Amino acid sequence: MIFKPLREQINSMKIRDPAARSSIEIILCYPGFHALLFHRMAHFLWQRKFYLFARMVSHLSRMLTAIEIHPAAIIGKRFFIDHGSGVVIGETAEVGDDVFMYHGVTLGSTSTKKEKRHPTVYDGVVIGAGAKLIGPIKVGKKSKIGANAVVISDVPAGATMVGIPAVKINK
Repeated sequence: MIFKPLREQINSMKIRDPAARSSIEIILCYPGFHALLFHRMAHFLWQRKFYLFARMVSHLSRMLTAIEIHPAAIIGKRFFIDHGSGVVIGETAEVGDDVFMYHGVTLGSTSTKKEKRHPTVYDGVVIGAGAKLIGPIKVGKKSKIGANAVVISDVPAGATMVGIPAVKINK
């Protein structure tokens, strides 16, 4: 049971990263893969109300990978963080299946209230390096967020967003 999702994750990374030469290379050398493993453990603990232990696992992950994923964040299948350094995913963020994210991305909040305050990213989204998605926005399926874009409002499915603040461009 535990190995099937891991195998699926590794295979999806091999398909999407032309630099990936083998499964063993991904297992040993990909910080995005390591961060996901740590997050799965931390999220498991968080769901069972072992909050301190979940935060400790998350903290260890951040120290080892430079990727910060809050243990309460919901992460879908085959999520791929390429290069990874500087990624921050907040507590109420939700990330769908087959999302591809580059380094320096933030899924952040605009509030300190105990409510939904981070983005929801639907399936198949690509988020470019340095992009900032802020607040309880929704990013539609198969949309693309350009490098360094600052997204502060909902994104329709299939849209391409660029700029500060991000605007939709036609393709």
